[in-house]
Amino acid sequence: MRRREFLVRTATAAGAVWLSSKSIFNSLAEQALNQKFSASDTVTLGSTGIKTSRLAMGTGTVGTGHHSHQTALGIQGLSDLLLNGYDHGLRFFDAADSYGSHPHVAEALKHVPRDKVTVLSKSWARDADGMRADLDRFRKELRTDYLDVCLMHCVTEADWTARFRGAMDVLSEAKQKGIIRAHGCSCHSIEALRAAAKSPWVEIDLARINPIGAAMDADPATVVSVLKEMKSAGKAVVGMKILGQGALRNRQDEGIKYALSLGLLDAFTIGAENKQEQEDLIRRISAA
Repeated sequence: MRRREFLVRTATAAGAVWLSSKSIFNSLAEQALNQKFSASDTVTLGSTGIKTSRLAMGTGTVGTGHHSHQTALGIQGLSDLLLNGYDHGLRFFDAADSYGSHPHVAEALKHVPRDKVTVLSKSWARDADGMRADLDRFRKELRTDYLDVCLMHCVTEADWTARFRGAMDVLSEAKQKGIIRAHGCSCHSIEALRAAAKSPWVEIDLARINPIGAAMDADPATVVSVLKEMKSAGKAVVGMKILGQGALRNRQDEGIKYALSLGLLDAFTIGAENKQEQEDLIRRISAA
């Protein structure tokens, strides 16, 4: 009976703690959503000093093999979409080599002041020579002297911060030379995400997050716990897969409100495929 009483009391206490933590999270979420948000809000990315818009314009929906839904619009079509976003206050261009979107971003950059936009790109290079070559090529393709952010794309290995040190060192050197302003990674496994949280080298992390766990590194609660660690370390956290890679296409408000309620994302990226979608996203963020 004593053992049973102990187990009951322990379970009751654990339940109380869980309910308390859930209540605290709900309270924080409610507090966050009592704020007024806008896609064009000026935010600062972690400790980098980079100021940009809350919403980044993604160019990589189903982005692979130097192609995406956005690049299928053509150079002029995607450039016009980026410029439409710019006209609505969006200042964050989210590109990548694997999306094939550099020429499209370069076309848009012809029509805006370079220092008014944040250009982010991503490299698959895993060694020093490959990263050095990518940085030279990226700047030529984007027709810019510098990148605001360069990330190691799609890291999955738990030991990536040791295994790919050569590529990381090239990015550190590039930052010192003014070729890039900040470096980091996009993560595609919970082990890689945890390694990124612990690495002083990571200044910006592109992390998959949505309320249903679609196309994520782990369940939302697990990912959120790692993002809290990143945030407390002063890293910038930029959310991706906010709409669950299309799983929340008919529940967009749910995904957007969740992203805003966390209080952990400096910014987040969503890839619109036309001006109507883009302007609808902007409206939904303001209405959240």
